[in-house]
Amino acid sequence: MASKAGVLRSRDLARYGIAREYLRLAEKQGLITRVSRGIYVAKEAPVTENHSLVEASKRVPHGVICLLSALRFHELTTQSPSEVWMAIGERARSPKLDNPQLRIVRFSTQTLGFGVVTHSVEGLTLPVFNPAKTVADCFKFRHKIGMDIALEALRECYRQKKASMDEFWEAAKVCRVANVMKPYLESLR
Repeated sequence: MASKAGVLRSRDLARYGIAREYLRLAEKQGLITRVSRGIYVAKEAPVTENHSLVEASKRVPHGVICLLSALRFHELTTQSPSEVWMAIGERARSPKLDNPQLRIVRFSTQTLGFGVVTHSVEGLTLPVFNPAKTVADCFKFRHKIGMDIALEALRECYRQKKASMDEFWEAAKVCRVANVMKPYLESLR
């Protein structure tokens, strides 16, 4: 099960009627490794550079990878975030994790549901905002991450043709940063 799932949570066993004690036994036998509280991976499982995103997504199933982590996932920045940036709803319970370290950002229902794409990473479906939405979010949270990172992301996204002008405008309107992004988008034309 751990090999197929990539990352296994103890509560995943309940679906199959398997007692959680088997996780401890499998760990003692060296078949799986405990990565953090309640998170296990198969011993021979391939670990990618996005493993921390997979772990965070497994621990926060209602969250979406955003901002710096999404920029890194889409290869739109030179930044290497030390935390996993995750978006959750305004009223969602904030998760308490030690590993991986999370940076939680709260989004409205409309902005949380817009621009989410799923990718298969290590056998798990990983929800990440698309490149245009990620760039618009960077402008929205420019005071948290810095205007230089937002501008770098916009230039790289446009240069790599990962989003069109129409996609940028639509994301900017949803995130309510169209006026902020307008001069920078016009300079790209």
